[in-house]
Amino acid sequence: MAAPRILLIIGGGIAAYKSIELVRLLRKAGYVVRCVITRAGEQFVTPLTLAALSENKVYTSLFDLKDEVEMGHIQLSREADLVVVAPATADLLAKMAGGQADDLATTLLLATDKPVLAAPAMNVRMWLHAATRRNVATLRGDGVTVMEPDEGEMACGEFGPGRLPEPQAIKDAIDSALAGAPAVVPLTGQPDFAPANHRPLFGRRILITAGPTHEPIDPVRYIANRSSGKQGFAIAAAAAEAGAEVLLVAGPVPLPTPPGVIRVDVETAREMAAEVEAGLPVDAAIMVAAVADWRAADTAPQKIKKDGSGQVPPLALAENPDILASLAKSAQRPPLLVGFAAETNDIIAHAEAKLARKGCDWIVANDVAADPMGGETNRVHIVSKDGVDSWDRLPKHAVARKLMEKIADELDALIPSRSD
Repeated sequence: MAAPRILLIIGGGIAAYKSIELVRLLRKAGYVVRCVITRAGEQFVTPLTLAALSENKVYTSLFDLKDEVEMGHIQLSREADLVVVAPATADLLAKMAGGQADDLATTLLLATDKPVLAAPAMNVRMWLHAATRRNVATLRGDGVTVMEPDEGEMACGEFGPGRLPEPQAIKDAIDSALAGAPAVVPLTGQPDFAPANHRPLFGRRILITAGPTHEPIDPVRYIANRSSGKQGFAIAAAAAEAGAEVLLVAGPVPLPTPPGVIRVDVETAREMAAEVEAGLPVDAAIMVAAVADWRAADTAPQKIKKDGSGQVPPLALAENPDILASLAKSAQRPPLLVGFAAETNDIIAHAEAKLARKGCDWIVANDVAADPMGGETNRVHIVSKDGVDSWDRLPKHAVARKLMEKIADELDALIPSRSD
């Protein structure tokens, strides 16, 4: 059997140095490797080093007469069994998504008829930017396998998702791709329902609330909580990538809107309740928002000042609408209604009581003493009439993906016929 052939495209960026180790691992495993390096990539890795390790000529220019005579860029793109882009910079991903072909690397990517695997590497803010998220979603929809980057400290000093996956992880993904299995990738970034034919929530309409609410006391002060909105936004992103039409009703948080999500911003609990009602009917509602239980009974029109008496001004409170309980009693109650419970003690007992009190189908409970609000991980318990499903601690995006898989299965059982 002929050795598998890899066309490795190396983009610019400090992470390009890891391509050297990747080539070594691939050659050790018996792969034939041809390398293409962009002009920016040459600033970090030399063609000579790659040629020595791959034992093959390295290609750098689209307009090289000798290369065109010997190989030709179309032939180069077709002879590989798999095209691998590592590192795939934000610029390269954007060009791939837009179908640009302005150098050898992008021309090969546009001309190839072989599967493509991309391993991203970039600054955390670039990875999380809405434009990059759109580009990644486009590529995955087109059938490109886009790995999730690693999370950690970067050369720029920032911390978060965006690091190039380790060479062994990329090699493992290559093995899986050539074996015909879905690539196993880290779950540290946005959720990945990459294959175009795997949209388990296609045709479903999902309503999600996220973040805190701010209940004004006066024009300066308000009652709120520590909710960051991260878990709710991750769930919205996962639902959209799984093919659902997603309406996200968001409290005041500075998070970017996930690709493919319709977002409505609100501030108070009463505003959120009104938008939830306006968003019905839906197939499932996932109430992640940490809605304030109380609001000031009367909002002062001007900032409340100290008067020098040492007396604390009275603050009368009024109860906010219970959005989850109201939705459970609504004539337009969703077939699947999911509530969230952030607890500090007796997590499951409190969740079971809330399930009975609110009238919803599931409660997703988490321990905010162990995983404080605003963190990057969650350990959740799915409480329903059928019992408790406890999950290990996971990154919030991994929780979101796993929850979407569970919701897709439940909706298939509840509503077998799906709209086209």
